[in-house]
Amino acid sequence: MLGDLTEKIQSSQNKLESLANKIPGYGGYRQKEQRRDADKLLRMLVAEQYDQVLDRLNRVQQDLVTAGDLTGMMLLERAVSRLQLLVDRIRTASYGYSGLFDAIKVDDQALDKLYDFDHSMMDGVTSLGEILDRIAASSAAGEPIQEAGNALATDLERLHRLFSERQQVILS
Repeated sequence: MLGDLTEKIQSSQNKLESLANKIPGYGGYRQKEQRRDADKLLRMLVAEQYDQVLDRLNRVQQDLVTAGDLTGMMLLERAVSRLQLLVDRIRTASYGYSGLFDAIKVDDQALDKLYDFDHSMMDGVTSLGEILDRIAASSAAGEPIQEAGNALATDLERLHRLFSERQQVILS
C-alpha cells in the first residue's frame, strides 16, 4: 500500500550523497539513517490515518449530540481521548536510535522489524473504521450504539496494548 519508503529514500540520493556513501563505514551508517527516516515517515503517515479516524469519530459524536443521544455521545467521549492518545504515542515513538555506548545495539534487522511493526499498525485504521460504520448506521437507524461503542473501546485498548509491544521489537 505505502510501498517501501526506505527504497524511495535511498533512490532519491543526489550525486554528493552517492559519493559519500563510498567512504568506508559511512555508507552503512547512512543506510541505517535512511531506515530510521523511512520508519519516522511511515509513523507520520500512520498517525495521519489515525487522525482521520479521530476526525470521523468526532463527527459521529457530533451527530449523536444533534440527534439528542447524549448517552451515546458520552460513551464515545472516552474513545476520543484514547484515540488521541494513540495518535500521540505513534507520532512521538522512538525510531530506533542507539548511542555508541548503549547496552542494546539497534541493527539493520531490528530496524526492519520496527518498520514492519509500524506498517502493521495500519490494520487498526481499518478495524476502527468498520466499527465507526456500525456506530453511524445504528445512530442513523435510531438504535442504541452501546454494543458498537463497547467494541470501539475494546479495539482501542487492543491497539494500545499492541503499540506497547513496539519496544520488544527492538529488544528481540
